[in-house]
Amino acid sequence: MTSRRHFLAGSAAVGLAALPQLPAAAPAAAVGDAAAGSAAAAPPNLVVVLADDLGYGDLGAYGQKLITTPRIDRLAAEGLRFTDAYAAAAVCAPSRAALLTGLHTGHAPVRANPDSGGQGALRDGDTTVAEVLRARGYRTGLFGKWGFGPEAADQPSHPAARGFEEFYGYIDHGHAHEYRPAYLWHNGVKEPLAAGTYAPEAIAARALDFIDARAAGPDPFLLFLTPNLPHAPSEIPDVGAYASRSWPQADKAHAAQISLLDAQVGAVVDRLRAHGIAERTVVLIASDNGPHEEGGVNPDLFDANGPLRGYKRNLYEGGVRVPLIAWAPGRIAAGTTSSRPTPLYDLLPTLAELAGAPAPSDIDGLSAAPVLAGAGAVAPLHGHLYWYRDEQGVTARANAQDAGRAKRVAEAVRQGRWKGVRFAPARDRGAPDGQWQFELYDLAADPGEQRDVAAANPSVVTSLTSLLRSSWADAYPRPGWGLTVASDGVSVTTRLANGTARAWPDVRVELALPAGWTAVAGGPVTAASLAPGAALTTLWTVTAPSAAAGPVTASATTSAFRFTASARFTPLPAPPTADAYLSDLPWVSAANGWGPVERDGSNGRKEAGDGTPIAFGGVTHAKGLGVHAPSEVVYHLGGRADRFTALVGIDDFSARQSSAGATRALVRADGRTLLTTATLTAATGPVALDLDVRGVRLLHLVVEDANANSAFDHTSWARAHVTVR
Repeated sequence: MTSRRHFLAGSAAVGLAALPQLPAAAPAAAVGDAAAGSAAAAPPNLVVVLADDLGYGDLGAYGQKLITTPRIDRLAAEGLRFTDAYAAAAVCAPSRAALLTGLHTGHAPVRANPDSGGQGALRDGDTTVAEVLRARGYRTGLFGKWGFGPEAADQPSHPAARGFEEFYGYIDHGHAHEYRPAYLWHNGVKEPLAAGTYAPEAIAARALDFIDARAAGPDPFLLFLTPNLPHAPSEIPDVGAYASRSWPQADKAHAAQISLLDAQVGAVVDRLRAHGIAERTVVLIASDNGPHEEGGVNPDLFDANGPLRGYKRNLYEGGVRVPLIAWAPGRIAAGTTSSRPTPLYDLLPTLAELAGAPAPSDIDGLSAAPVLAGAGAVAPLHGHLYWYRDEQGVTARANAQDAGRAKRVAEAVRQGRWKGVRFAPARDRGAPDGQWQFELYDLAADPGEQRDVAAANPSVVTSLTSLLRSSWADAYPRPGWGLTVASDGVSVTTRLANGTARAWPDVRVELALPAGWTAVAGGPVTAASLAPGAALTTLWTVTAPSAAAGPVTASATTSAFRFTASARFTPLPAPPTADAYLSDLPWVSAANGWGPVERDGSNGRKEAGDGTPIAFGGVTHAKGLGVHAPSEVVYHLGGRADRFTALVGIDDFSARQSSAGATRALVRADGRTLLTTATLTAATGPVALDLDVRGVRLLHLVVEDANANSAFDHTSWARAHVTVR
């Protein structure tokens, strides 16, 4: 199983000062390249504070009258306030995935909240802003809500695998709804909390510790502070100044949550100043979507969406337009505003440009760094903005704004003054355009989206519909970025991929092994230049002195960047010597998009030799394996097997949960595909497989999502069996 780690290994990693500077001639607008002049100045520290369900009107700087937010308001007065900033989605998981990866929700790896289905996950290849900045020497930390699964260490969706070298907070989306949890994750382990601990305070303290630890270091840092404030429930130790208000308790506590968020932002700024690094730091404050109405909170009391229509879950402006404040003394002019439509998936290229880091060229975001520098006129502009919604949750106000259509698939697009919002006939995004209900608003004349002008502007509707269709991709394959390492138990493959828009000169790849191990490169390990879109791939033959597993770490350097990636080299298990069910064999590796993957050395929840009983159509089969798309389980056949047989499909248990699951199963052998099924659903039943596997060394059982919605995609391999010659 591939393991991808784009960070400098260890606390004694090569510092930024040891890396060559970027060429001064790099154009300011080039995505993934440094702004003009950045080569001469040290890259700034970067702080991103992402609130949870903070509405456009919830801050004093955006018109709030009842809730006090003096520290954030001061930052807005001393810096830059965006008036047309947008979350990438109307709910948090897809919004956060888009922010981290620079991809809008027509391309992003997570496009829906978990609700009652499987939790979305990031994968190897879903390059985040933290990975990009690590390649430039940044120290990276995330404190607070992550929200992607599974809730486990050492897997591709863990913050550590996606570029954050330090993490403290919630991995699981649902766990982040607990303000007094029994534990929080610290890197790869669950760290128990004392009974009654209020998690936002513990998280904020760790973020300040991160600043303390990094302030005097030679390397710049990226701090992501992502508290679950002010998400429901409205829980806080003390409602403070709001105790005497005549409001319901939920509203008092909600207001106090926002004021606590404000105080935490102030504490971060105070700590930066105390260390004398405020002038070398850029601070960004934003929210993941519009205001919520859960747990008894009344957003209308606070005018939480300001002049805008809609709430969390709506694709109207109130659900997706959010505060965005940028503060950097001496770098960002005080008291400035920008009306540039700026989605939060612009943060990756913006921070990359500030840092002089190598951003991927296939992202949807565009750098807003020129806006921060007071040169907004030269900042690249989006041709249009896109949003997608597939949401099972529903709340009363949001549903009323949607005219009872809150559970329908919906899309929105903004192009200049025009905003289109359309609703599918049900949950089918593939329905013909004529079956969608399309609404059109002129934001220049009607920012509150009160007058649907679709009937009077049919050509605009046609044009925006075309943009909506073109913005969606069922799958969004990416060309690769940075360094990856893969091990199959015999060899190690390293691949350095230049997924940026500029060539990388002076490339070198090296491999570090445990003492006593050897590796021989079967191909080039250097290149004078690596062109955009090109990759340097090297197969290394590894010799280990024993059958014990060990770490393999690769490093790659260019003239300006450094990458590292690690994998665990585990010698292959013995191949079968007689006919066997795969549940009786150890696997080489198992990867699951959302769990559980049973990691007890067998292929089922029970001991090896038992397997998991699987039922299709009321008929129970022994010797099974349950997985959730996307998944891949690999077995070592060693060229000794003759045939592979199995039943694969969405089993009866999963079908009882929902009929929404849709997957495809693939069988691969030593890199080639032997079979790909048609789409599997509960209605289709399982597919029987009987495949010739003579000469196959490694057998891969793969399940892919088939409907761009990983909820309810539990799939089972039943009666999986190989015959041996």
